[in-house]
Amino acid sequence: MKDKLLLKLKKHDEKALQAVIEQYSRLVATVINNISKGSLTKEDIEETVADVFVTLWNNADKVQEGKLKGYICCIARTRTLNKIAVNRNKAVLNIDDYDPEDDFSIADETEKKDIHRELREIIREIELPDREILIRYYYYYQTVSQISEAMEMNIETVKSKLRRTRNKIKAKLIERSYTL
Repeated sequence: MKDKLLLKLKKHDEKALQAVIEQYSRLVATVINNISKGSLTKEDIEETVADVFVTLWNNADKVQEGKLKGYICCIARTRTLNKIAVNRNKAVLNIDDYDPEDDFSIADETEKKDIHRELREIIREIELPDREILIRYYYYYQTVSQISEAMEMNIETVKSKLRRTRNKIKAKLIERSYTL
């Protein structure tokens, strides 16, 4: 069913877009709320939800079969972080908030990109369900109880799997000469 919906969406079928909106708008709003942690207004959230589906409409051909939900959540995450950044830039600047120790450094940014690339590679190596728990927690900003419910696992199991997976990732980053 979902693959047929995706095919219709790729053909720019407006009814397919409406069906996707009906099916995923609550999920998108939840992702936005979890990421923004109350920093966005109701109007900002509504605008971001709309942006997610406009982006999906414009990029439907890039969505792989079986990946629609994940693609939508990634768009929601990116659009939310962008909206938060835009809102932060609109804030009135105060000279007292400036700390010269916080200056932008190209070297720091390059190192961050390297770590993120390594991290994505390590996460791809993690077996299920540990990888899913990690992604739900850190990328979809779901709580342990939400993950427990969605994956039908005991809360303590989710916590321990998350802790063990973090330790594995840390060990692998250290093996690859990253200092943490």
